[in-house]
Amino acid sequence: MEVQANISSGLTAAKSSLGAWSLPTNVRRVIALFVLMVMADATLEAQSPVTAQSGSAARRRSSVRIAAASSVRIDGRLTEAAWSTAEAIPALTQVEPMEGAPASAPTIVRVLTTIDAIIIGVRADDPEPSRIVSFARQRDATLDSEDHIKIVLDTYMDGRSGYVFAVNPNGARYDALITNQGAGENANWDAVWEAATARTPTGWSAEILIPIKSLLFRPGLTAWGFNVQRRIQRLQETDRWASAERDYKVTQTSHAGLLTDLPPFPLGLGLSIRPSITGGRARDGPRAPMEEQARLSLDATQRLGANTLASLTANTDFAETEVDARQVNLTRFPLFFPEKRTFFLEGADIFDFGLGLTSDLDVLPFFSRRIGLLAGEQVPIDAGGKVNGRIGGTNFGALVVRTRDVDTLRSASTMSVVRVKQNVLSESSVGFIATAGDPLSRRNSWLLGPDLTYQTSHFQGDKNFLIGVWGLATGREDLRAGDRTAAGMKIDYPNDLWDISAKYKRIGDAFDPSLGFVPRPGVQITDLTADWQPRPSRPIGPLHIRQCFWENELSYVAGLTGGWESYRYFMAPINCRLESGDRFEFNVIPTGERLSAPFEVADGVTIPAGGYHFNRFRLEGGLAAKRRFNAQATWWFGQFYDGRLDQYELTGAWKPSALVIVELTGEHDVGRLPEGSFTQDLYGTRLRLNVSPDLQLTSFVQYDTESDTFGTNSRLRWTFNPLGELFVVYNHNLRTRDPLTLRRELVFASNQLLIKAQYAFRY
Repeated sequence: MEVQANISSGLTAAKSSLGAWSLPTNVRRVIALFVLMVMADATLEAQSPVTAQSGSAARRRSSVRIAAASSVRIDGRLTEAAWSTAEAIPALTQVEPMEGAPASAPTIVRVLTTIDAIIIGVRADDPEPSRIVSFARQRDATLDSEDHIKIVLDTYMDGRSGYVFAVNPNGARYDALITNQGAGENANWDAVWEAATARTPTGWSAEILIPIKSLLFRPGLTAWGFNVQRRIQRLQETDRWASAERDYKVTQTSHAGLLTDLPPFPLGLGLSIRPSITGGRARDGPRAPMEEQARLSLDATQRLGANTLASLTANTDFAETEVDARQVNLTRFPLFFPEKRTFFLEGADIFDFGLGLTSDLDVLPFFSRRIGLLAGEQVPIDAGGKVNGRIGGTNFGALVVRTRDVDTLRSASTMSVVRVKQNVLSESSVGFIATAGDPLSRRNSWLLGPDLTYQTSHFQGDKNFLIGVWGLATGREDLRAGDRTAAGMKIDYPNDLWDISAKYKRIGDAFDPSLGFVPRPGVQITDLTADWQPRPSRPIGPLHIRQCFWENELSYVAGLTGGWESYRYFMAPINCRLESGDRFEFNVIPTGERLSAPFEVADGVTIPAGGYHFNRFRLEGGLAAKRRFNAQATWWFGQFYDGRLDQYELTGAWKPSALVIVELTGEHDVGRLPEGSFTQDLYGTRLRLNVSPDLQLTSFVQYDTESDTFGTNSRLRWTFNPLGELFVVYNHNLRTRDPLTLRRELVFASNQLLIKAQYAFRY
């Protein structure tokens, strides 16, 4: 097979490259430090009366027992008799604003199981029910700015991975995969589950049903990691069950409580088949004929036991995927857009590589948008297969996708990636990643590299501390001669009062992975961060400040042989959040850029090569998101290369009711340089009509002067059954400049109407 040939040739080349691979001295020193710390932690584990596997459970301070139920009607009211048989979590504890204080309102949580599901019931009392903050109804809404309940499940009891489920008083559902060892969430992941809520005279209540078939879990366990967090938005209050400490996130499952007395869950065949049909019409230009579009596609998954999932996609269709939000780019480097396609999101957390790389975006060895997308255009996917899961302490994922040629572009290719990560000690890991194949069918394309992460949440007793090192080598037939490797390290102390980190990356000048994202090769990047985040114990003047953030972040980029290429020092002498949730900030950003070649910053405006030192400033203020109208205004100003640049940004949302939400974004940039002046505008408006948590209509309108296009993306999403959905998508684009006459007028560019129906059959 082509995949096997690619991987085989890649491994052979990798061995040759790695054999001559000389890591920088500072990276080698960090690796030595990593090994010493692992040995020290292993010694402590050996002296402990529990093993690393059982120690995770032994350190958990909270537990709650599950009760069995034959069935529960999911209406949000907790009226069934079965709820009274389940043990209750009687009280949560404040994390914000008073760490360790009793919650200002009672929250009672109970858990039931049926033969094929876990059901979580929550009663969230509130002394002022009329002041509950809840606006959203749509799926995957950002609920952080509203009252909500968040549930975390660690179904492998590994203290590193897990699932997040959240619901607000309107019944809006949010789900995510836990990523980066508990430091983040991937909200683009979706699962099949149900939730219903009800308003009561004393507050609100919720019932959440999660089918077992929607989860992967370690077989044989009688307990899972479990945590509950509640947000009371008008008070800016966060309450939590287990580990209610500011230094820990609720997604750090090593500090979750225990959900005990789990029964053995029958999985049936573990087979899910989801066919879909898409039809519609489209015109690609003002004189183009109307084209009929029809597509049948198939997605299927097969559980290989409780802890592994195999996925198949054929003739894949992504019609329902929301369009990317446009961005203004005043840099020399490409922009990054996140993955939103369903097939690539399942198990996406397993493919994360290298401590901090998924947030820094300087090096991503595997970026799934390289598959099926070229220069923003879709490339047809004939078929794809994926396996991901966890066995014991081993996390693994493998992906193979076949694309076909499009138009005159030779894009038919088979691409693959393999990721393995082994849990070591109580919270650390060691692993590797390998990729093969190229989106443009360039031959002998491969990438290979290891990563190691030491993590502890018990540094100096109760603090987070991490060290990560990684290395990569790549090859391809057409790569130019040069350094085809990359390596880096990170030391991180991410805690509430002090957030300190040091990062170093060395990226070879010929390092160009076919399936990765590397915006800036041929550099050494050093980042130093020291943020002090105190909480005043008493009001400062007339202001009631909740927390201040005095930030100091230095980024220094040098060439491979030395000599600076750019630097940026971001400091925040003023950055405070008030008790109301409103905030204000002032920043000073000394910046330097050395251009080795002229840089066209805008049409007709080219900055000459040379060294530039300039100071940028930022003023920013924001109204709390708890308000029916909230907004944030930002003004960037000051020098820009050898001229001046002013950037005015405004984002806002008006929420007159749960039915209607209007979101606004705008950016107006004015540059005045000796080489010329330019103006760039970007505006966007998103209208949400949320008829119910299962029926939403969203219309997203965008305009920017860079592309001179005005585009709309309207999408109706109807979840008519937890297993079935209907999408109606209409795209319409206008040009604000006629490409033939160059006159400023609205002319038709393209349109598209698509209807997609899909339903999953589970066995």
